[in-house]
Amino acid sequence: MAEEATPRINARYLETFTNSTVRILGRVTSLRGESATIDANGSIQVHLNRDAHLTLNNAVEIIGKVQPDLSVKVFQAMDFGSNIDFNAVEAVVDATHRYKEIFYTAD
Repeated sequence: MAEEATPRINARYLETFTNSTVRILGRVTSLRGESATIDANGSIQVHLNRDAHLTLNNAVEIIGKVQPDLSVKVFQAMDFGSNIDFNAVEAVVDATHRYKEIFYTAD
Protein backbone atom coordinates (compact mmCIF):
# COMPACT_ATOMS: atom_id res chain seq x y z
CA MET A 1 0.00 0.00 0.00
CA ALA A 2 1.41 3.41 -0.96
CA GLU A 3 1.82 5.99 1.78
CA GLU A 4 -0.26 9.15 1.57
CA ALA A 5 1.77 12.26 0.71
CA THR A 6 1.93 14.80 3.52
CA PRO A 7 2.88 18.12 1.94
CA ARG A 8 4.54 20.69 4.17
CA ILE A 9 2.30 23.68 4.65
CA ASN A 10 1.87 26.75 6.83
CA ALA A 11 -1.22 28.76 7.76
CA ARG A 12 -1.50 30.35 4.32
CA TYR A 13 -2.11 26.94 2.67
CA LEU A 14 -4.77 25.59 5.07
CA GLU A 15 -7.73 26.35 2.81
CA THR A 16 -6.05 24.69 -0.17
CA PHE A 17 -5.58 21.46 1.78
CA THR A 18 -8.95 21.13 3.55
CA ASN A 19 -9.71 17.45 4.27
CA SER A 20 -6.10 16.48 3.44
CA THR A 21 -3.31 15.11 5.59
CA VAL A 22 -0.46 17.61 5.90
CA ARG A 23 2.78 18.29 7.77
CA ILE A 24 3.22 21.59 9.62
CA LEU A 25 6.22 22.90 11.56
CA GLY A 26 5.42 25.79 13.88
CA ARG A 27 5.95 27.28 17.33
CA VAL A 28 3.54 26.40 20.15
CA THR A 29 1.96 29.69 21.28
CA SER A 30 -0.76 28.37 23.61
CA LEU A 31 -1.94 25.14 25.21
CA ARG A 32 -5.50 24.59 26.45
CA GLY A 33 -6.41 21.04 27.45
CA GLU A 34 -6.85 19.00 24.27
CA SER A 35 -6.15 21.91 21.93
CA ALA A 36 -3.24 24.20 21.16
CA THR A 37 -2.37 27.08 18.90
CA ILE A 38 0.78 27.07 16.82
CA ASP A 39 2.35 29.85 14.77
CA ALA A 40 3.30 28.63 11.31
CA ASN A 41 3.45 31.88 9.33
CA GLY A 42 0.04 32.54 10.90
CA SER A 43 -2.01 31.09 13.72
CA ILE A 44 -3.32 27.50 13.47
CA GLN A 45 -5.66 25.83 15.97
CA VAL A 46 -4.78 22.16 16.50
CA HIS A 47 -6.81 19.41 18.20
CA LEU A 48 -4.39 17.16 20.07
CA ASN A 49 -4.45 13.42 20.51
CA ARG A 50 -3.50 11.64 23.76
CA ASP A 51 0.06 11.02 22.54
CA ALA A 52 0.82 14.70 21.82
CA HIS A 53 3.06 16.27 24.44
CA LEU A 54 3.78 19.86 23.45
CA THR A 55 5.88 22.46 25.23
CA LEU A 56 4.97 26.14 25.14
CA ASN A 57 7.30 28.18 22.86
CA ASN A 58 8.97 25.06 21.42
CA ALA A 59 8.80 24.12 17.77
CA VAL A 60 6.56 21.19 16.91
CA GLU A 61 5.99 19.19 13.75
CA ILE A 62 2.36 18.19 13.33
CA ILE A 63 1.08 15.53 10.97
CA GLY A 64 -2.67 15.86 10.79
CA LYS A 65 -5.81 16.45 8.78
CA VAL A 66 -7.03 19.94 7.92
CA GLN A 67 -10.66 20.27 9.04
CA PRO A 68 -13.38 22.28 7.24
CA ASP A 69 -13.01 25.03 9.89
CA LEU A 70 -9.25 25.18 8.99
CA SER A 71 -8.17 23.70 12.33
CA VAL A 72 -5.96 20.60 12.24
CA LYS A 73 -6.76 17.24 13.85
CA VAL A 74 -3.39 15.91 15.05
CA PHE A 75 -2.39 12.36 14.16
CA GLN A 76 1.22 12.74 15.30
CA ALA A 77 3.22 15.52 16.97
CA MET A 78 6.98 15.72 17.51
CA ASP A 79 8.67 18.33 19.70
CA PHE A 80 11.59 19.95 17.84
CA GLY A 81 12.87 22.00 20.79
CA SER A 82 13.61 25.72 20.76
CA ASN A 83 16.49 26.01 18.31
CA ILE A 84 14.74 26.08 14.92
CA ASP A 85 15.47 28.41 12.01
CA PHE A 86 11.95 29.31 10.91
CA ASN A 87 13.31 31.14 7.84
CA ALA A 88 14.66 27.80 6.64
CA VAL A 89 11.30 26.16 7.44
CA GLU A 90 9.50 28.76 5.30
CA ALA A 91 11.99 28.18 2.46
CA VAL A 92 11.18 24.45 2.53
CA VAL A 93 7.43 25.15 2.51
CA ASP A 94 7.90 27.53 -0.42
CA ALA A 95 9.96 24.97 -2.37
CA THR A 96 7.36 22.27 -1.64
CA HIS A 97 4.68 24.30 -3.41
CA ARG A 98 6.86 25.81 -6.12
CA TYR A 99 7.97 22.30 -7.18
CA LYS A 100 4.88 20.41 -6.06
CA GLU A 101 5.26 17.70 -8.71
CA ILE A 102 8.24 16.44 -6.69
CA PHE A 103 6.46 16.46 -3.32
CA TYR A 104 2.77 15.78 -3.84
CA THR A 105 0.03 15.34 -6.39
CA ALA A 106 -2.22 18.39 -6.74
CA ASP A 107 -5.92 17.52 -6.98
